[in-house]
Amino acid sequence: MAADAGVRRVVLSSTIGTMYMNPHRDPDAPLDESCWSDLDYCKQTKNWYCYAKTIAERGAWEAARALGLDLAVVIPVVTLGELLQPSMNTSTRHILKYLTGEAKAYVNESHAYVHVKDAAEAHVRVLEAPNAGGRRYVCAERTLHRGELCRILAGLFPEYPIPTRCKDEVNPPKKGYKYTNQPLKDLGMKFTPVQEYLYEAVKSLQEKGFIQKASGNKGLASRGSSPPQNSTAPVFMSKL
Repeated sequence: MAADAGVRRVVLSSTIGTMYMNPHRDPDAPLDESCWSDLDYCKQTKNWYCYAKTIAERGAWEAARALGLDLAVVIPVVTLGELLQPSMNTSTRHILKYLTGEAKAYVNESHAYVHVKDAAEAHVRVLEAPNAGGRRYVCAERTLHRGELCRILAGLFPEYPIPTRCKDEVNPPKKGYKYTNQPLKDLGMKFTPVQEYLYEAVKSLQEKGFIQKASGNKGLASRGSSPPQNSTAPVFMSKL
């Protein structure tokens, strides 16, 4: 146990699912370290992932207080970028279906995203900063509607059958929860722009054989290893 070993600080990897599952929360108010998912609501909606993660993080805070441990928690959102493992993960499957043609339209939803390397760096900064303990840190670069995500992918890799239509053709685009990543910026974090980690994610999918590299086109898949410097963000992206 960390307390028995004399560890001064423990950094826990949690998830944004411990914060946003609350039907009574003001959707226009940014999620911060004071926000917790409502366990009864998680049970009512059968969101057992958020239920379990919320119980786990609350338990960690209780144990840290009881043992006198200096605990800090990093709360990543959907993480994207280069795959380290040979198998597919949930976050990258989030975009794979748009590249393969499996999804003919995108859903009317918004999510927050971050580069996987930034999520790793956040843990190191929270561990090493003298006064970083006792807090929860949202690790997010920006929020995107799924349509905005698809438009960025299509701009970077036009050779793939990325959908241009939303499944919900009646309702306005759903807004994602607002987040604040300022506490991590105060520790020196500089978040990677979304175009870069989406580009890295697709290149990694190509290199690991999850999607085929297209040939004889003008897509970026055949243009070296870096995204273009002049790629622009969609109009409706919400910068955190």
